Amino acid sequence: MFWLIENKEKLEELREKKLGKVFVELIPLDNKVHPSQNDISCVYIRGIKDSKGYLLPINHHEAFPIDIRDIYSLLQQYEEIFVRDKKEFLHYMILRQLSDTHFISPTDIQVDTPTQNHYYRKHPNLKNLNTIIPIVKHYEYCEQLYSQLKHTFNLPKPAWFEFYNNKATHVFWWIEQEGIKTNPDLFDKYFGVETDKTYTQFNLKTLTTRPSNTFNGINYAALDKKSGCREALIPENDFFLEIDISAYHPTLLAQMVGYKFGSEDIHQSFADMYGVDYKTAKELTFKQLYGGVFEEYKELDFFKKVEEYMEEATSQETFVCQSKFEFKTGDKKKQTLLNYILQNTETYYNVLILEEIIRELKESKTRIVHYTYDSFLLDVDKTEREIVENIKNIFKKYDFNIKIAYGVNYHSLEPI
Repeated sequence: MFWLIENKEKLEELREKKLGKVFVELIPLDNKVHPSQNDISCVYIRGIKDSKGYLLPINHHEAFPIDIRDIYSLLQQYEEIFVRDKKEFLHYMILRQLSDTHFISPTDIQVDTPTQNHYYRKHPNLKNLNTIIPIVKHYEYCEQLYSQLKHTFNLPKPAWFEFYNNKATHVFWWIEQEGIKTNPDLFDKYFGVETDKTYTQFNLKTLTTRPSNTFNGINYAALDKKSGCREALIPENDFFLEIDISAYHPTLLAQMVGYKFGSEDIHQSFADMYGVDYKTAKELTFKQLYGGVFEEYKELDFFKKVEEYMEEATSQETFVCQSKFEFKTGDKKKQTLLNYILQNTETYYNVLILEEIIRELKESKTRIVHYTYDSFLLDVDKTEREIVENIKNIFKKYDFNIKIAYGVNYHSLEPI
């Protein structure tokens, strides 16, 4: 059977092979376009025990197209579908059997694609470039991908697979496909792109497991608060509502070590402990959380509990986070390990919160359009104030104190 499937008869032959578990790679129309706004050029399918893969064209100049509905029907029959990036895949096809290979065994993909690189260098402004790159080059690329990933297909799923593959992937896909409305002139002024809507893209495959968020050179996780660039992001409904978790990492650490603060305002509690003003207390706390405890504060009960907790953590070969993710302790300094644990725990709770927020918003006009570590941005319809109250209660459920601000753009948020 030839590797290129160009008609229904060959598609039925592929269906009759009953491959069971397969690796699938989607070739988009254009690598430069956000997946929520993109479409598929070709679909590569290879059974995990098969000797070769098959390429199914949907939109390519060198091949007759296969109806995407027939391909979707074919994919639905497979027991398990291994993909390189489940979150990205969901923008094109929603299938229940998807398994992201990264969450089984992180693999550094090294695929040399000189032909693709040549086309993208030569035609930087040409749209749908993958439809004219020779189709055999797409096939060769996918075969190389399979070779580098095949070792993951029969590995047991680690304990954290369920959380990352079936929870984290879904919530960040949901936020990505919502997008954020923009003022086109201002967005062009600050970011060099004229568009009426922008889309974020989360990377869940970072060293600390805390997702980054960058697309087309724009770091959405670190938009400058002083330059005015945030003014370019505007609500599609009536106003933005931003919910910030107050003193997030100190709160998480206190919960982990079993410490109770005497005040709802944790930074004020630290100010009382240190005997300094509020602003100085915030600076001192964050310096010590991320850089190590100062000698004069080591006897404070909070930091003594943290030290005991980390002594126990580093006495094990691995530290198991609440997400079930494991960090090896032997290759990290104690402070580095603590930072990794805090970032993983932060992400764990954020995913749980986002799950509940998305569930609350499924039938509403109000949407969640952005997220940055301790901050959740809602695009609110003013008739749905009850939903906003329900969302605020989600944070209370986890004993997190929150601050709320609202405004007509992302720059002019005023505290409530």
